[in-house]
Amino acid sequence: MGFKCAIVGLPNVGKSTLFNALTQTASAAAENYPFCTIEPNVGEVPVPESRLPVIAKIGGSKEKIPARMNFVDIAGLVRGASQGEGLGNQFLSNIRETDAIAYVLRCFDDDDVTHVDGKIDPLADLDTVQTELMLADMESLEKRRPALEKKLKSGDKEASLILKLIDIALAELGEGRPARTAKIDKDDRKAWRMLQLLTAKPILYVANVDEESASAGNAYSKKVFDHAKTEGAQAVVISAQIESEIALLDDEERVDYLEALDLEEPGLNRLIQTGYKLLGLETYFTVGPKESRAWTFHEGWSAPRCAGVIHTDFERGFIRAETTSYADFVEHGGEQGAREAGKTRQEGKTYIVQDGDIMHFKFNV
Repeated sequence: MGFKCAIVGLPNVGKSTLFNALTQTASAAAENYPFCTIEPNVGEVPVPESRLPVIAKIGGSKEKIPARMNFVDIAGLVRGASQGEGLGNQFLSNIRETDAIAYVLRCFDDDDVTHVDGKIDPLADLDTVQTELMLADMESLEKRRPALEKKLKSGDKEASLILKLIDIALAELGEGRPARTAKIDKDDRKAWRMLQLLTAKPILYVANVDEESASAGNAYSKKVFDHAKTEGAQAVVISAQIESEIALLDDEERVDYLEALDLEEPGLNRLIQTGYKLLGLETYFTVGPKESRAWTFHEGWSAPRCAGVIHTDFERGFIRAETTSYADFVEHGGEQGAREAGKTRQEGKTYIVQDGDIMHFKFNV
């Protein structure tokens, strides 16, 4: 399942440095000038999962295969991007194809790294980027209106619904609020998503700080977190420079380096996990002698739909799912012990899979 999170921000805020660390490659240029990233770089990264090695050890698995998600490094947006400034139209299109947005905000002082506005103000940076996304949404919606109004005159019910949603979105955008603040009826949410509004996507704020602030943050990152609270949004503190250095170390060196910086884990772990949750994603596991594997599914999915993540045949021919919770699997020493203790259940088509379930699907095609 290809879930994509866009890394968005002004030029020179640390987006490409962060992306390089995420992918542990140098595939994205990280130079000190705007537009160094011309094509959107896409990196597939493993989702940190502490339960996977535990399951693999108990199950005697030869391999551990984590769940994965994609991050897309979008070139720096500037004021006027919605009108095509700085190749803005191309980059806005790249953002539209993603599922969520991580706003990288510069929260560090460095005279050697130029800021396009000549000052460090993460909330002003956010306002610049978000305004461009809002303007792009408004333009997109207004362009759709004439054709929909023509369809409405011929009695097209779908056109009526879409026009209603467009009016709701434009009302929010016109008041300077992103489309995600709009209240949408449950029955209309699918049509709402089809509008593909940039400002309707779930968001995450990434406060990119200097090395000294990697553990506790600083005054700049505090502003970001305070703002995130007003929106009910998530925020993480990361030093992209530190993360790029950590990515090059082996496991033992990484532990020592983190201890020296008073960090419990790489900031990237928090970023990936927060992005994963932001998209409403959860994990179930399969265990066997060959491999233990983490599989991604959306919260609220049924057992057959989760089976389809492995292969469409599993969903089409679903019979039942032999299911054990992670806690019971660990407590009873694996599949056999859980079964003997009566902790393994036979679940049918209506079962809603829970995060951490160990699944064994029975199917027939």
